Amino acid sequence: MTVAQPRPRLRKPLDAGPFQPEIGSFRLHLAGEGKAAKTVRIYTGAVQWFAAAHLNRQDVQRWMVWLLGRYSDAYVSNQYRALQQFFKWWAEEEQLPDPMIRLRPPKVTGKLVPVFTSGELSALEKACQGRTFAQRRDTAVIAVFTAAGIRGSELAGIGYGPGDPRRSDVDLRNREITVHGKGGKPRIARIGYEAARALDRYIRARARHAQARRPQLWPGTRNRGPLTASGIYQMIARRGRQCGVKVFPHRFRHHFSHTWPDRGGAGGDLMELNGWACPQMLRRHGASARSARARRTCDRIMDDRP
Repeated sequence: MTVAQPRPRLRKPLDAGPFQPEIGSFRLHLAGEGKAAKTVRIYTGAVQWFAAAHLNRQDVQRWMVWLLGRYSDAYVSNQYRALQQFFKWWAEEEQLPDPMIRLRPPKVTGKLVPVFTSGELSALEKACQGRTFAQRRDTAVIAVFTAAGIRGSELAGIGYGPGDPRRSDVDLRNREITVHGKGGKPRIARIGYEAARALDRYIRARARHAQARRPQLWPGTRNRGPLTASGIYQMIARRGRQCGVKVFPHRFRHHFSHTWPDRGGAGGDLMELNGWACPQMLRRHGASARSARARRTCDRIMDDRP
């Protein structure tokens, strides 16, 4: 059996030539609009990679064709959107024609989004069972992810100040957590009683931790600093390996969004809860949820056969 070899990572030529000053100005423009640091890096990186002295529609089209032969559809779509934002800004700034004004974005093939089974969620909970600080912390992290569907970066950014509401993003009495989404925009995430109890148990354990005075909710272990989004990702993946479940933080967000209609939730509410600014993500998750409901209905019919 032939084992497929991993595709080597291509080195990106990043000499932007005469467009370098414009890219610097574009970076300032994005930062001024409050774009997240990761968004700024992706957008300017794509333009830096593509930049040339003279551009037209054919250049953009050739670039997209070249990318499609080497990268995934989703990655190429992200590169396209980055260039689109740059040239829209550049055309307005310099009063020049936008070379992408009538171009269509590359078609992205939809993929089924994995949704947790009840067995998988139970296995994850059992993997964290115990009374140690790390076990109670990881249990609370998974409970909050499951209940609220927030991003990993949002969970990492939760602040906690016992007895001081001005420093704390956690309101256990009302079962609410203030999270800060893209661009630092705050919103309220609601959690159920089970998640609130898990968080309460963790906070009691946190009070005895050596880093309890830190303003971040999730201090690390072994004298390490608070958990970052990367640290949370690694912890979640490790807990998944312990119980044989493939898991990453964003899968909880998919699960929350796809099961929302089954719980009687409205689309507008889901947009508010997830911090979505446009309905594109709502349409994507709605289609996947309908597909999942259709499969469950089919399974019930098949199970009922004589």
